[in-house]
Amino acid sequence: MIIDHTSLRALTVRILRAGGSAPEEADTVADHLIEANLSGHDSHGVGMLVAYCHNLETGTLVANQAPEIVQSSDNMAVWDGHGGYGQVIARQAMAWAIAAAQKHGVAVHGLRNSHHIGRVGTYGEIAARAGLVSIHFVNGASGPPPVAPFRGREGRFLTNPVCIAIPGTAQTAPVILDFATSRIALGKVRVANNAGKPVVEGALLTAEGQPTTDAGVIYSQPRGVVLPFGEHKGSGLALICEILAGAIVGSGTLQTNTPPDRGIANGMLTIVIDPTRMSTREYMETEIDGLIRWVKSAAPADPDLPVLVAGEPERMARAERMANGIPVDDTTWAQIRDAAARLQVAI
Repeated sequence: MIIDHTSLRALTVRILRAGGSAPEEADTVADHLIEANLSGHDSHGVGMLVAYCHNLETGTLVANQAPEIVQSSDNMAVWDGHGGYGQVIARQAMAWAIAAAQKHGVAVHGLRNSHHIGRVGTYGEIAARAGLVSIHFVNGASGPPPVAPFRGREGRFLTNPVCIAIPGTAQTAPVILDFATSRIALGKVRVANNAGKPVVEGALLTAEGQPTTDAGVIYSQPRGVVLPFGEHKGSGLALICEILAGAIVGSGTLQTNTPPDRGIANGMLTIVIDPTRMSTREYMETEIDGLIRWVKSAAPADPDLPVLVAGEPERMARAERMANGIPVDDTTWAQIRDAAARLQVAI
């Protein structure tokens, strides 16, 4: 079905409020989820409400949680989210990092033990709107690891995303590079499975190590695995995310197929830079504008598919879905209805 984004947001707020969130928290989380759907990333959109409601019931997600400041100096800090909504706590962390970078030129922030922070590109967009560069490394713990390392056929990682954001200019929109280190995000496998659709080739292996496009192999036993993107490159980046956001930040790393049930626990290392401390804004913007024009001047491999740069697919999806609504497959909608019913929210 297709649902207007305003109606879907209103329902999302009602579900979050019924789960115990204060109005401001419900608004923030709902905005983040709907924005992910609008950007074309249904993997991080309202379908996550199903997991959130389950984790509220099990106590691995805590509504209205305030972060604990574990360590703080002028431009470096570590916060512990204690299982609170990541979309709220990570935004608070970005506000701190932006203010510190504006004052000192650079800021480093570590966020540990936060519940799902959602689409990481959102935080890059926040920094870019402030005229700042940001770099984000994320790890997570939410059940047995589904992503295989290079040359492996057993899971050792989650989809450990990386995001790098560059502010825009008067002519050029912000460049937001946001990607999972797996061939596709696990949430996209869930969306494909719910919709009964295949995933792209080269993304999954069966438990026996055979290539498949059947998303169901991730949700059956013995379970298959998601492959890293770019063979050793994605696998190497996944390892780096695990070390930076897990070991160094203090959120913990995945070292077993049976980790403790923490719901969806994210760690994130964020670096925010004021680029005007390195060159003039005029020079930087001239170079960015010229570079983007040069990249997009390349002849397309397919005449019907123009050359795109990072951030454009999301802007295109947002324009289309703002006008025409957000698609929600029948299985996901049924799951949302069930979760709402448990919270006594009528649809």
